[in-house]
Amino acid sequence: MRSERRLKTALTQASGDLLAYLQRRVGFDDAPDLLGETMVVAWRRADELPVDPERARMWLFGIARGTLLNHSRGERRRWALADRVRTQTSAGSAPAADEGIEVRDALARLDPDLAELVRLVHWERLSLVQAAELMGIPASTARGRYEAAKKELRAMLGVDAVR
Repeated sequence: MRSERRLKTALTQASGDLLAYLQRRVGFDDAPDLLGETMVVAWRRADELPVDPERARMWLFGIARGTLLNHSRGERRRWALADRVRTQTSAGSAPAADEGIEVRDALARLDPDLAELVRLVHWERLSLVQAAELMGIPASTARGRYEAAKKELRAMLGVDAVR
């Protein structure tokens, strides 16, 4: 309990400086999240907190630096993944921007819940049961709504019902 009290005092005294340190490195958007992560790590390791106030402050800065390094590694991994996805996706595999515009317009005119059900089934390739679970509705309700959505879409697109 004593180390937690000391940690609370140390965090209260250093949090402004820690936030400024992080803001200078990652900007104003990510810094508060990284400060929160720093605090969580510090709470987990509260028993390691040095007794000397200046050493405690430096200890907190060390934790913030580790949090910052983890964040930087994660950012590099995300950018590398995005680059791999971009290079693996060929320009020919994506449909033209205006391809399927009639269907997208018809979906936009549907009730939002019906449109989401159709999107989950056709765009995300979920089964009706999976889509129902994701939407928090019974599978039987999803089946009825899906049929209603198909009927409305056919009418909007001028397509005859084909079975």
